[in-house]
Amino acid sequence: MLKDRVKSAVLMALVFLVALFILPKIGFLMFVSFATAAAAWEWSALAGLKRRHQRMTYVCVLFVLISACAGMLGFGSDLEAIDHDRIQYFVLIDLVWWIVALFLVRGYPDNAKTWGSQAGIMVIGGLVLIPTWIGLTFLRSEHNGSWLILFLVTVVASADIGAYFSGRKFGKRRLAPSVSPGKSWEGVFGGLSLAVLLAVVVGYFWMPDNRLSLILLVAATALGSVLGDLLESMIKRHRGVKDSGYLFPGHGGILDRVDGITAAAPVFSLGLLLLGLQFPAN
Repeated sequence: MLKDRVKSAVLMALVFLVALFILPKIGFLMFVSFATAAAAWEWSALAGLKRRHQRMTYVCVLFVLISACAGMLGFGSDLEAIDHDRIQYFVLIDLVWWIVALFLVRGYPDNAKTWGSQAGIMVIGGLVLIPTWIGLTFLRSEHNGSWLILFLVTVVASADIGAYFSGRKFGKRRLAPSVSPGKSWEGVFGGLSLAVLLAVVVGYFWMPDNRLSLILLVAATALGSVLGDLLESMIKRHRGVKDSGYLFPGHGGILDRVDGITAAAPVFSLGLLLLGLQFPAN
């Protein structure tokens, strides 16, 4: 089992780095689109869709909506004409959704009647996956976009790793026992601390004039990743499943790998726009 997990992790990392640093922007757009389609396929199962044509219809409808949003925001094949003001408004609206998601997580399972139907979970999938596609594609279009996305993923991974080890060592106060009994407030603080430490190091060596802004951005992004993780855990618990899929041996489905990024990407994107941060390439 451990061997399968290691092999899958190495393969995922290699594919991701190739897509991020070797493929052109349009190639990365296709990579994100494929990953989003796979995530939507898994989400359709979480919603309770069983027939293949139903699940495929859900994926297609999602991409029609993604295309509509991308067109409205100025996305083109070269990713050079994106309207930053519209992106900012779009992400702000998405953050309103994540505030709602926070209340859904806090109120589970008592509020499951309001959102737990097949249609409700399908709508939540759109609210989660469409902004993720927009956020990642927007970041790749930016100056040093590949490094921005790598930094985002590193922040989310740091928060996850820090939470795991600090939670195991010090975890006592349950974060959301009805959603994810294994998570603790001590884990959240440990993950946040490791992510902030990453920001301090990056700020010291590469962004000395923007250290405070970088720390604020990373802290908000790390906290967002916790909410993304909890939301997917809530959906899986409601459906009575452990993993969203079986694409990666030992790791579950693609949603299980990107749940933190779904909320972190919009937060990170908005922070960059509001703070005007520019990341150096080296």
